[in-house]
Amino acid sequence: MSRTIATTLAAGLLFGAGTGDPHDAPHVVFVTGDDEYRSEVSMPMIAGILEKRHGLETTVLYSTEPDGRRNPKYHGSIPGLEALRDANLAVFFLRYREVPDGELAAILDYVRSGKPLVGFRTTTHAFQYRDPPNARWNDGFGAEFFGQKWITHHGHTSTTAVSVIPETASHPILRGVEKEFSVASWLYHVTPLVGDCVPLLRGRAVNSEQAKSFDRFPPVQPVAWTKSGPKGARVFFTTLGHPADFEREPMRRLAVNAILWALGREESIPPEGADATPAAPYSAPPTH
Repeated sequence: MSRTIATTLAAGLLFGAGTGDPHDAPHVVFVTGDDEYRSEVSMPMIAGILEKRHGLETTVLYSTEPDGRRNPKYHGSIPGLEALRDANLAVFFLRYREVPDGELAAILDYVRSGKPLVGFRTTTHAFQYRDPPNARWNDGFGAEFFGQKWITHHGHTSTTAVSVIPETASHPILRGVEKEFSVASWLYHVTPLVGDCVPLLRGRAVNSEQAKSFDRFPPVQPVAWTKSGPKGARVFFTTLGHPADFEREPMRRLAVNAILWALGREESIPPEGADATPAAPYSAPPTH
């Protein structure tokens, strides 16, 4: 079978190819699995933009019950991770997964490969293993590959005011991204970042629930950055990712620009930013 058919059967939702031969297009694999922020809805929307607007090939993988039902609240399996073997880029939006050793190995093989990485929000705490040796990845996956582990946040009733950091405003990822915008995501504490991270956006907690702890958890934090991965791979991470964030054009454009940059296609990002128009209507679903 062709890769298109095989991947559709084995690895989840594969959108129709963009323009031209799909096997000439970069292949982006989205690995979803969180039981809070509805990545099983937002990431297919981003994949649809990449397919329809930018001619990329995409595969979306989902947390799946043993009987084959997709269920983000089931932490035990993400079938189809063999799609990572020929991926040009992997996008991770995971939270507290405890997948089998073989599935974890497929993920680790990819992130160690020197290929580019993009991560969203709860991927700082992608795994929640109870026992060693896999328990090292509960903190280690986010910190080692994306620049930070889970620490704390500023409260579910708060929102975040986002602004471009002037020193990095010329970065291709920020083309066409509004200088200031607001999102529904409550602010994650991430400083000090781990490794050679270069912050692009900062967030300020609005109505923070940590007001009595600002000395420990300041209300202004980086919310998007780049870093170097294994073998110099391009890495982008953002702590944003509430499903309502993706109703905002700046958030969608940030995601699409970052994916194109990570693929080394920044020359295709125009000054006004990449087209981030959804391929189908998108309305934020309720959080779990």
